[in-house]
Amino acid sequence: PPLTPPIKSLSVIIETHSCTTHVFAMTGFQIRVMLNIWGVIMYLRLPWITSQAGLILTYVIIFMSIIVTTITATSVSAISTNGKVYSGGTYFMISRSLGPELGAPIGLLFAFANAIACALHTVGFSETVRDLLKMVDDVNDVRIIGAITVVVLLCITFAGMAWEAKAQILFFIAIMLSLINYFVGTVIPPNTEKESVGFFGYRGDIFVENLLPSYRGPNGYFFRLFAIFFPAATGILSGVNICGDLKDPTGGIPKGTLLAILWTTLSYLLISVTCAATVVRDASGNVNDSLALKNFTTQCSGLGCKLGWNFDRCEQNHTCSHGLANNLRILTTVSGWGILITIGVFAATLSSALGFLVSAPKIFQCLCKDNIYPYIGFFGKGYGKNNEPLRGYCLMFCIAMAFILIGDLNTIVPLISNFFLCSYGLINFSTFHASITKSPGWRPEYHYYSPWMSLFGAILSFLLMFLFTWWAALITFCIMLFLLGYVSYTKPKINWGSSHQAGFYNMALSFSMSLTGVEDHVKNFRPQCLVLTGPPNVRPALVDFVGTFTKNISLMICGNIIMHSTDMLVDWLNQRKVRSFYTSFTADSLKEGAHDLMQASGLGKLKPNTLVLGYKMNWQECKPESLQDYVNTISNAFDSSYGIAILRMMDGLDVTDNLHSAGVYISDDGLDEQVRSVFQTKQGRKSIDIYWISDDGGLTLLVPYLLTRRNRWKKSKLRVFILGDQETMKEDRKENGHKHAHGHANKNMQVFSNCCGFLPLCSCSLQRYEESIAPFRLCEEQAGGDVQELKRLSPWKVSDKDLEAIKPKIERTLRLNEIIKKNSIHAALVVISLPVPEVTCPSSLYMSWLDALSYGIHCPALLIRGNQENVMTFYCQ
Repeated sequence: PPLTPPIKSLSVIIETHSCTTHVFAMTGFQIRVMLNIWGVIMYLRLPWITSQAGLILTYVIIFMSIIVTTITATSVSAISTNGKVYSGGTYFMISRSLGPELGAPIGLLFAFANAIACALHTVGFSETVRDLLKMVDDVNDVRIIGAITVVVLLCITFAGMAWEAKAQILFFIAIMLSLINYFVGTVIPPNTEKESVGFFGYRGDIFVENLLPSYRGPNGYFFRLFAIFFPAATGILSGVNICGDLKDPTGGIPKGTLLAILWTTLSYLLISVTCAATVVRDASGNVNDSLALKNFTTQCSGLGCKLGWNFDRCEQNHTCSHGLANNLRILTTVSGWGILITIGVFAATLSSALGFLVSAPKIFQCLCKDNIYPYIGFFGKGYGKNNEPLRGYCLMFCIAMAFILIGDLNTIVPLISNFFLCSYGLINFSTFHASITKSPGWRPEYHYYSPWMSLFGAILSFLLMFLFTWWAALITFCIMLFLLGYVSYTKPKINWGSSHQAGFYNMALSFSMSLTGVEDHVKNFRPQCLVLTGPPNVRPALVDFVGTFTKNISLMICGNIIMHSTDMLVDWLNQRKVRSFYTSFTADSLKEGAHDLMQASGLGKLKPNTLVLGYKMNWQECKPESLQDYVNTISNAFDSSYGIAILRMMDGLDVTDNLHSAGVYISDDGLDEQVRSVFQTKQGRKSIDIYWISDDGGLTLLVPYLLTRRNRWKKSKLRVFILGDQETMKEDRKENGHKHAHGHANKNMQVFSNCCGFLPLCSCSLQRYEESIAPFRLCEEQAGGDVQELKRLSPWKVSDKDLEAIKPKIERTLRLNEIIKKNSIHAALVVISLPVPEVTCPSSLYMSWLDALSYGIHCPALLIRGNQENVMTFYCQ
């Protein structure tokens, strides 16, 4: 027989079963949310709030609460349908949306809020038990009952929660029966006993009397009542907290949460209006106060008289113990069978307390596993096949127990409202932020949300926090700022593709585009450095030095002409706290690579204007081609209108040789903590000596000044040595005394004048110079007179003509070197104007010139020269 019909039938059966399973899962999710929304407030505080605020303002409170929770539900739906939502619920959504900076603090606070919510519902259960047993010590009895109850709940969680789903159905049925029982009771004609406690059935005069507020007691004002009611709307995230256990969270969360809000809101509205229409605010509970007995000698007044009862005595003496304003268990009185209301209270409070006790550790467990905060990982360990956070249960149990010992429901409620409002505000803000950043990764399947409504929900939540309990709101924000600051400072190594990152990208792109339309001005000049570091971890001193005066001020790019692992070196820079970009470039030579980097590096106005490189210590031993390449790189930088800075240290900049000789090796990841440079230590009161040979636009002065703005250099004084001919020194010093760099502090700058021309030259310095250049001398006799051809083949060779042309400059340079070694023996840094290489100057001769200028200086020496563009403004005093 053909197999097609049976296959079709099987397909229909499978589809039907899948649909039924989906509907059942959907209903289970909705029931869980409704059970956590319904709770102690509905049974024990909503009628009392109606009596205090009146029906009109009670409806205002309900609708304002629903506005916040509904907007939050749409935001939650958008986030939850933007991708897979794992265990951790609210924390997971916010952290993966806004990033760890905001996600981690709110996850910690939300777990704390859930623990307090467990305490709230446990106290509500305890109050009911106390009233049933007619105990006399209001506070202590609640504490004892609450402590026993939460211990039992903890034991239940340890025993396992496999039965929880079935128990939720039973709890739901109990609550539904209690509500039906209540509404049926409102239409049953009251007997004398019910009338004595204030229940008269539906009457228009009672309804009118209860429309307006009648505030009483220390909690009798609008926002206090609002704060007490708000936890009745806070269970909307209970389903999200266990979303890791859902088969289809993207479909179940939006529908289940919004439907739960709809039905619970309807129940609140009906309970409020039925209470306002059937129960008076004050009643004595004494059947002898009935006017039908005709035993009153004085006339009564008020609504009670119209109803046939004289409640004036207890109203005047404020001793009424019944009625809407005095009996917190009025629903039991009004209902058809009071025991069902008690069962409903037990079901609502215990199910909510158990739900919050389970969800709080799961949120905290997810936070612990992310390793964002120290010392909490201990509580994240899971046990069993379900990875139950047993240690987290114990922690949340201790927090709940601490608040249960307060023993007063009205004191606990505003604190919970504060924490939940903070959570809702951040959830709404995360949705708004993710939407406006227009990240390609923001693609929620749920489209019925508005980013501007989410922003409104966030603002409303934060505003209500301060209106409810301003001091608790301040404490919460202080805790949030502290936790946020900690995460921002530690910068955990996690990448969740958050809207925080997308926002940074948008801001950077927008500001970079804005800079393109801004004309350059000398006041805003910043030395934006392209540093030829090679692998940055090989020359840490060069990286640290440039990072010192560019950090948070200007651009720094570490360039490596040889291809290397980018991620490794970026991690090394981040660990060293150097704010720099890193780029590698493949080229045949240093000259070509540096030229390409100078042309290609940067974006718009964020483009390097200063080339920084290390001094070539092996210039005498290296290949002549390498030497020629190095000097040509300097020449090309000048031709490209770059400023030039060359850093020289006595032991060189490359740490690999020194480390290897000491038996220390840089690890494969390049993150060797043992390599520490002099620029990472405080310089004390040492000076920064500047030998200003010529005016290069001010870069020679600007860089040392920027160094003194850092903590490690702030005690260092700037000493400026002006060099020149004797007849011009006096004029130069006078002119410099009437000028100061815009924004620079003259009190930290000393100016000296020196003349190099009339100082005797040490023969040792001259001899050393001649020995350094000797290997590069051109033997003109062996050249057969064809010097030009030989220099064309070996451009680094030095002829007698070259030596004669530069001889006066070399002599002044050698004298200057002796002055530096004499005057700057205690300096932390020596800054010297860099000579400009002439076109006809051979590379070996130029390097010997630099060597003669900077040789023997015990501290780091910086040879620097601007591109003749003014980088400082000058004002006459």
